[in-house]
Amino acid sequence: MAKLDCCNLCHFCAHSPYLVCVAHPEGIEGDRCPDFRLNTGAIAVPDDPLAWYGEEWQPEGASYYDGQLILDPVQRLDLEQRLEMLDTHPLFTSRCLTP
Repeated sequence: MAKLDCCNLCHFCAHSPYLVCVAHPEGIEGDRCPDFRLNTGAIAVPDDPLAWYGEEWQPEGASYYDGQLILDPVQRLDLEQRLEMLDTHPLFTSRCLTP
């Protein structure tokens, strides 16, 4: 009898030591249940997602600023070109280039 971690939060959970759930009495094989439905009456789901997840989720290449998701700017230069600019640009070296 295979019981997943999320089974106790499912709407179909039998809450019985003999049955896993109503839809799959013997349990399921694999790591996902195709019939999972969150039972919101079993747990208190807060209205604030930050309280639920603990932190704001952000995709790679983006960040949260003042509560708003902002995508990172597209980099036009590769790493070597950016390092070269840091080493030679007058703004970063405080040296003026004279023609």
